[in-house]
Amino acid sequence: MVGRSSLPEGSLFLGFDSSTQSLKATVLNNELIIVASEIVNFDSELPHYKTEGGVYRDPADDGHIFSPTIMWVEAFELVLEKLKPKINFSKVVAISGSGQQHGSVYWKKGSHTVLSSLDPTKSLLSQLKDVFSTMDSPIWMDSSTTKQCREIENAVGGALELSKLTGSRAYERFTGPQIRKIYQTAPHVYEDTERISLVSSFMASILVGNYASIDETDGAGMNLMDINQRAWSNTVLEATAPGLEDKLGKLAPAYAVAGRIAPYFVERLQFDKNCLVIQWSGDNPNSLAGLTLNTPGDLAISLGTSDTVFGITAEAKPSLEGHVFPNPVEPDGYMVMLCYKNGSLTREDVRNRCAEKSWDVFNSYLEKTTPLNGGKLGFYYKDHEILPPLPVGFHRYIIENFDDATSNNLVEREVEEFDPSSEVRAIVEGQLLSIRGHAERFGMPNPPKRIIATGGASSNERILHLIAQIFGCPVFTVQRPDSASLGAALRAAHGWLCSEEGSFVPISCMYNGDLEKTSLGAKLAVAAGEGVEDRALLEKYTVLMRKRMEIERRLVEKIGRT
Repeated sequence: MVGRSSLPEGSLFLGFDSSTQSLKATVLNNELIIVASEIVNFDSELPHYKTEGGVYRDPADDGHIFSPTIMWVEAFELVLEKLKPKINFSKVVAISGSGQQHGSVYWKKGSHTVLSSLDPTKSLLSQLKDVFSTMDSPIWMDSSTTKQCREIENAVGGALELSKLTGSRAYERFTGPQIRKIYQTAPHVYEDTERISLVSSFMASILVGNYASIDETDGAGMNLMDINQRAWSNTVLEATAPGLEDKLGKLAPAYAVAGRIAPYFVERLQFDKNCLVIQWSGDNPNSLAGLTLNTPGDLAISLGTSDTVFGITAEAKPSLEGHVFPNPVEPDGYMVMLCYKNGSLTREDVRNRCAEKSWDVFNSYLEKTTPLNGGKLGFYYKDHEILPPLPVGFHRYIIENFDDATSNNLVEREVEEFDPSSEVRAIVEGQLLSIRGHAERFGMPNPPKRIIATGGASSNERILHLIAQIFGCPVFTVQRPDSASLGAALRAAHGWLCSEEGSFVPISCMYNGDLEKTSLGAKLAVAAGEGVEDRALLEKYTVLMRKRMEIERRLVEKIGRT
């Protein structure tokens, strides 16, 4: 029977996650147990790039946010050096990875020659520093392409038509609008570009010494791919930029082999020349794999630089809100996702302002304030928000008659500020109420059977308790909060198995029946409250959530960005 037992004895599987603020690596053995991990934090370990949170913010344009492409190359070399004393690279039989979704890289003409003939006596940094037509990579935090979004939507018959075609309406961070902006504002850069990669396919390209394909799942986050045909849509390509298909290359399934590892890594770090590089994909798809999310009715919440909520479905039903991507580990299925730009950095901003820059103080405030926060509702947007499409700003309300009211007759009063402890509870409750409200509107399960929490803030027990109270379901966590690099390592093993079999095999065959013996099992962190008081609290949170969505709708009508 094909499964984990088919993995070679003593073999290792390496997964990377090139995220907004860091580059992580996780190594699994043939029993799918974590044997090593490493991380490079961009701000602290590569300070010469002078990034903040791994990014640059354009002072002349508050919506323009990008990262230095070459920083990811230097981080990649550094994380490999950190791993070298911990594992024997010659035992690694497959590698895969995760890249922050929507980030894009622009290789200039002639770069393939450099990429395919890397000198193992020289660093990657020294050889790749001049291969880009622009040194700046637009990333998912960017919101400077509103004009291009509307142009693409109008060209295909409107936002809903684009969503039906590509799985999402036009979003400013998506790669299609970003490419169109470069074509319009820097035509010389577009003309000098021979290949456009996503962060995921860019990193895979370095590993194979050749341009790697964009995988179908990450490709769905570009507003360029036909979600049903899993092929580039000529209609959208033509609406975006001329000659674009040649610059994008072919798409590939997420479980496919991108190539064998380049001789550079064989000679420089003693990788085995037969080591396979499996297609890299986006961070959220890799988290879905790492969380072994394969049951409709389950949801995952990732609490990271961005907060996301995602689940799986058998059929694609795109709408004007949220995203539909191909499932990275199930060729016939889909993953559905909502994304919020104001995640951990916005929580940290409140912590720094109100809780003495201390998570301990932050958590003590969460503990001493009561659920529902006395009807205090906060909307906190340190960056232009994606969902809802609101600009930078902070909005605070007190619901006057909350204790004895229904959602139909609540009266809110806007205020300038909350006391520090109320502000702390308001940021966390507000984010979670927004996630629940939009998830229900998108058709995600209500209540979920369970929620699996991941990302940095999933280690915070107070936040996990709030998730259970607001969603009314049990909350599980995984062994490692960075599920994206774990999922990438698992996908490396899965891709190797598919390659050995000569066809796709379900990823679940690798862990069915004994998940707890691997590093993949999810453990119950907070049980769902079953008592009368718990049910009453859930009902009140439901009332508060509906009021929040009503206030949000009015804010969007008044100051919304689209």
